[in-house]
Amino acid sequence: MSNLNILSYPDKRLRIIAKHINKVNIKIQRIIDEMINIMYEKKGIGLAATQVNVHHRIFVINNTELSEKNNIFINPEILNRSGEIYIKEGCLSIPNQYAFILRSKHIKVRALNYNGNLFEIEANDLLAVCIQHEIDHLFGKLFIDYLSFLKRQRICKKLKKIDKFKNIILN
Repeated sequence: MSNLNILSYPDKRLRIIAKHINKVNIKIQRIIDEMINIMYEKKGIGLAATQVNVHHRIFVINNTELSEKNNIFINPEILNRSGEIYIKEGCLSIPNQYAFILRSKHIKVRALNYNGNLFEIEANDLLAVCIQHEIDHLFGKLFIDYLSFLKRQRICKKLKKIDKFKNIILN
């Protein structure tokens, strides 16, 4: 059982900017292991440390295009981007809410892996979108921040109704 839990919007801790990791050690690797377990348990395709109230520059991705050692991104940075893709996004921190977001279609990323080794990858389409989405989390940004005020407000109202319904059931 994990000590980490996914934060839900509008929790203000989702807006905290993650800190650079100076050294990948056993503590960081344990956090990564827990994040991977949570991501698979919740059937997500990505999870940023910020989403589990750990404010380090880490995210994990569930993607078969990547080798297993490169499913972990520590201190990621986008080196270049090109093209555009408009794709429906969701988020484990904003459950059951989706919206079309404009992202870069191709990106090149540099990061450290689980063992602290530097790697670079080029990503396209869904993988590129997922990486951009998770990097946004590390800067305290959510996919709904790309939406118009009205669309964002509509999602917030839906989330409030869901919370209200949960409270009725639990009480």
